[in-house]
Amino acid sequence: MDRITELAAVIDRHVTSSGICTTAMPHVSLIRADQPSTPTPAVYEASLCLIAQGSKRVSIGDHSVVYDAAHYLLVSVDLPLVGHVIDASPDRPYLCCKIDLDPAMLSDLMVAEGGAVPHTDLPVLGVYPSDPNLIDAACRLVGLLDRPDTIRALAPLIEREILYRLLTGPHGPMLRHLVTAGSHLNQISRAIAAIRRRFDAPIRIDEVAAEAGMSPSSLHAHFKAITRMTPLEYQKQLRLQEARRLMLVGGATAGTAGFAVGYESPSQFSREYRRLFGAPPRQDIERLHAVPSAGIAL
Repeated sequence: MDRITELAAVIDRHVTSSGICTTAMPHVSLIRADQPSTPTPAVYEASLCLIAQGSKRVSIGDHSVVYDAAHYLLVSVDLPLVGHVIDASPDRPYLCCKIDLDPAMLSDLMVAEGGAVPHTDLPVLGVYPSDPNLIDAACRLVGLLDRPDTIRALAPLIEREILYRLLTGPHGPMLRHLVTAGSHLNQISRAIAAIRRRFDAPIRIDEVAAEAGMSPSSLHAHFKAITRMTPLEYQKQLRLQEARRLMLVGGATAGTAGFAVGYESPSQFSREYRRLFGAPPRQDIERLHAVPSAGIAL
């Protein structure tokens, strides 16, 4: 059995129904879909996504990429994306492992390895040909779920190996910029963190820019260049996606969910929700309850 097939078997064993499953390892999630899904907006944390079976399309603005068992996805900063599974069936489900990037561990590895931080224009959302070393490490990491008593000791070591292979791979320069203080990518990453912390409050660009160590004009320019949206547009997607979660998982009404994420006008909330998700809140949630895999975006 080759390693990608072995990875698929482990994921299939631990996720038996469509959805996203957290694990005993905080940085590792497993995803399964038994049928293709509809395009669904979601915030992707900075992460490595390895598909063991099936395929997926993700888009940001007019930029779209497809990845599968022969290609992996790397997201370098938290991004609101639109994703949907395009190849899945009950007999051959979509199976994916998502490993969140740990900036502190990346920074530690960069210091240990040394070397300059080269200039790069690599995208923060990219698809790369499958790396056997990454697949092998991911298979060993997910395989720890079969031996939970080994997770505490071994998971951090394997995660560190995975991050090292990313740091020394074709996307290494971009990851180095992510954890280098003063780089635009590092500054925008800090701005994103500030917006996410206070997404339900009115956005104050001066405060966000100060946290990022940038001027407001520089923040706008580089935020748009990296995320393909303005800070305000980014916040709006965060609000709408959290409102959707509150309705889908928490049973909140549209009015309650809209108010909870910072909307004062129900009509504005409904209008912007429909623009993003393609249906009014109630209709969208009913659809998701009827077809659980419809909302799988990761």
